[in-house]
Amino acid sequence: MPNRLAAEPSLYLRQHADQPVDWWPWCAEAFAEARRRDVPVLVSVGYASCHWCHVMARESFDDPWIADLMNRHFVCVKVDREERPDVDQLHMDAVQMIQHQGGWPLNSFCLPDGRPFFGGTYFPPDDRGGRTPWPQLLMRVAEHYRTRRHELEANAEAVVGNLLHQAAAPAGQAGETDAPGRLAAARTLLADADPAHGGFGGAPKFPPPMALDFLLAVRERRDLDPSTRDGITQTVGLCLRRMDEGGLHDQVGGGFHRYCVDADWTVPHFEKLLCDNALLLGAYAKAAVALGEPRFREVCADIVGWLEREMRVGPAYAASLDADTDHEEGLTYLWTPAQVAEVLGDRAEAFCLAHGITAEGNLEGASVPTFRAGADRAAFEADRARLLSARARRPQPSRDDKVLAGWNALLAANLARAGLLLGEPAWVRRAGDLLDHLAATVVARDTRGLAVRAVAGSETPATLPDLAWLAEASLVLAASGGQARVDLAAELVDAAYARFEDPRSAGLHSSANEHGLLPVRQKSWWDQAVPSGNSALLAALAGLEALGVASAGPRFRSLAAAYAGAARQIPHGVPRALAALERAGQGIPLVKQAPAAPTPHAALGELRGEILSLPEASLGGGFQLCVGSTCLPPVGDMASLRRQLGT
Repeated sequence: MPNRLAAEPSLYLRQHADQPVDWWPWCAEAFAEARRRDVPVLVSVGYASCHWCHVMARESFDDPWIADLMNRHFVCVKVDREERPDVDQLHMDAVQMIQHQGGWPLNSFCLPDGRPFFGGTYFPPDDRGGRTPWPQLLMRVAEHYRTRRHELEANAEAVVGNLLHQAAAPAGQAGETDAPGRLAAARTLLADADPAHGGFGGAPKFPPPMALDFLLAVRERRDLDPSTRDGITQTVGLCLRRMDEGGLHDQVGGGFHRYCVDADWTVPHFEKLLCDNALLLGAYAKAAVALGEPRFREVCADIVGWLEREMRVGPAYAASLDADTDHEEGLTYLWTPAQVAEVLGDRAEAFCLAHGITAEGNLEGASVPTFRAGADRAAFEADRARLLSARARRPQPSRDDKVLAGWNALLAANLARAGLLLGEPAWVRRAGDLLDHLAATVVARDTRGLAVRAVAGSETPATLPDLAWLAEASLVLAASGGQARVDLAAELVDAAYARFEDPRSAGLHSSANEHGLLPVRQKSWWDQAVPSGNSALLAALAGLEALGVASAGPRFRSLAAAYAGAARQIPHGVPRALAALERAGQGIPLVKQAPAAPTPHAALGELRGEILSLPEASLGGGFQLCVGSTCLPPVGDMASLRRQLGT
């Protein structure tokens, strides 16, 4: 018989609906039940495309005997981290404090009042390589709760204290976010880059689009020394080329996987997330213009093509594609030379040579296609299309169709940026349609202004990043939507302050008061796979100030000061904030354009850096450049505008 999760809108929760575990969704009733029974709460967090979440579900949660242990000794709560990133953040931070590592599936044990006292990630059902078996851990925790609860309460108190401490902005000095401080942060990133394979760090290796964006922003300084400029050019170009050539990039079907398990971008973890591809689209578009790399334009078109073919859900886009196909990771994407030959015939040998497909393979006897630098991509375009057609007849990974407001906003912003930079007005129109759809489906009004929902069709309230990303998308799209989009961005930021502001200290909370059940209202300072709430808000405030919104300036300066310590201590952790500070420090150009100005989208891509644009009816024709409170005389053509910008 299905459990309580059967009627939940989340695909991830429904994946657990037929298990013998007596799962609850995240709700006040679950914690009330734990208090009534006087048992701990197990909060188990994952997401629909997570490989190891599926493994633990099959091994443990599907097992009737293990499920009986869970049901007898705990109230078990299942959470979709993409729907409730605030719940995920709190329990991830708690587990990382306890275990010094985190990941998904995330299993956090809490007191009935919601305070976490212990947890971990994946646990096997039996003894494997020193990992504690899940049944044994369940019995230990249950026994400890019955006999030594005071120790668990002390653990919970310490965890909550540390979580409260984390909410404070890292201590620093104001000068650490000024121009010299930001240059020092950029040089730290350059020193930490992998000179052989690109990117940062070793295995596993994640794409770093926000760090690359910050470096590109610093590269736009007119007074930058040639050595640093060359270092940025080399670091950004190498990373984007290696990701493009590696298995991280789906060489046959387009789009990028989540991350690679190795340091040289060969073997990916096969899930594909909307948010990753949105951010990479923006990074490749900016680099295409800044570095003059035609291939990066092709990568952008490849991402957009994959999104339209495989991720469209009506007017919006799905959250993810699963890492697994028929319980096997990457099954859809792997090839052998014989399989390629079945499709391509006598062209197979050349294709395999160019794409690293060998008899030995690079993953369990098969190959994740890569691309050999120097080979002619255009020569294999028809071959890739034939392989994609053949691959479409294979079993496919499942798709999580939920429409996340925040991730779709990230896509709208970066699709619009790419369209403006690369002269693709159809992309800008698609981004505008997407933003309009989000405004109609997830944005409403209540007594405190705008109220935003995290998921289309759900009542789950949005977190701070959702509002900040929507505001950023509105600003990027002001070029085509005019003052109404600026007004929407300003209202979203006002709503963020109304719902998330901390009146006692710097920064905004991640969740609003009405979220409830969390023992701590956290603040998100550090960028992870996506920009943190406060760093994204900083970027939105910078744009609003450039557009003349009076309230944005004081808010921007207050929030910027809070980032001083973070910028000095861990620049890798705050690249989105650093990019916003850098662009604001240089002065964000605002181009006012006459409504009838010819093809502004294609022309703006020729200009320096990231530029805001807004229709201006008072201009008889042409353009006017403003930076801060200074506006230059109107000009009639793009050549004159480029001269004003110094490009």
